[in-house]
Amino acid sequence: MAKAATMKIKLLSTVDTGFFYVTTKNSRTMTEKIKKRKYDPIAKKHVEFRETKIK
Repeated sequence: MAKAATMKIKLLSTVDTGFFYVTTKNSRTMTEKIKKRKYDPIAKKHVEFRETKIK
C-alpha cells in the first residue's frame, strides 16, 4: 500500500514548558520542518513552536 499523504505532527514549544499542539501536514508538499509562532498558555506569551515526531 502507498504511504499516506497527510501525517500527524507535534509542535513543541521552544521555551521548554512542555506544551505542544498536534496538527497535520502534507508530507509530499511540505518536506521541510514546520516552525510557527503560537500562544503558549504556560509561558503566557507567543513563542516559536517547532515540529517533532509523535511518540
